[in-house]
Amino acid sequence: MQKAVFLDRDGVINRDYGYVGTLERFEFLPGVKEALAELKAMGYKTVLVTNQSGIARGLYTVDDFHTVNYFMQGQLDMVGAKFDGVYFCPHHPKATVAQFRCDCTCRKPKSEMFNWAKDELDIDMSDSIMIGDHVTDLQAAAGAGIKTLILVGEHIETESKLMSSALVFKDLVEAVAAIKAGQIA
Repeated sequence: MQKAVFLDRDGVINRDYGYVGTLERFEFLPGVKEALAELKAMGYKTVLVTNQSGIARGLYTVDDFHTVNYFMQGQLDMVGAKFDGVYFCPHHPKATVAQFRCDCTCRKPKSEMFNWAKDELDIDMSDSIMIGDHVTDLQAAAGAGIKTLILVGEHIETESKLMSSALVFKDLVEAVAAIKAGQIA
């Protein structure tokens, strides 16, 4: 079994403009590509777990998501930082697109995406880390047995009040620096 760092996408990897479903709206945050490459150099698998309710809301399609994902993975591959796994939830209980309207087990804060990755990539969840910008990201990880929970991004002030056990860093770059320095087990 291998250790992994699980990451949310919007607000952690890319700028969160709200419902980022097209290439025109996808913009890497500064230093993210290099930080992901550093995680891989430290021996971590990297796994993206992302709610994509914009699909359920009819704002973009599954194909649009895959187009953005293909672009993102291509850019990351050029610096040795391609994700080992990408998992997404297109559902929402109040979806406007009927086929995606459900109370599923994959939408965070539920843990199904993490379980899929665990099984498919042979991940040791107890030796893994979650980095997200919302408490729901961390709750989903905790439900899957991940103990090291890191909160980053522009919602730190409000989100950190909801989960006092989370480690808090300004962004992914800062969190990865702490992992590399051995400040995070």
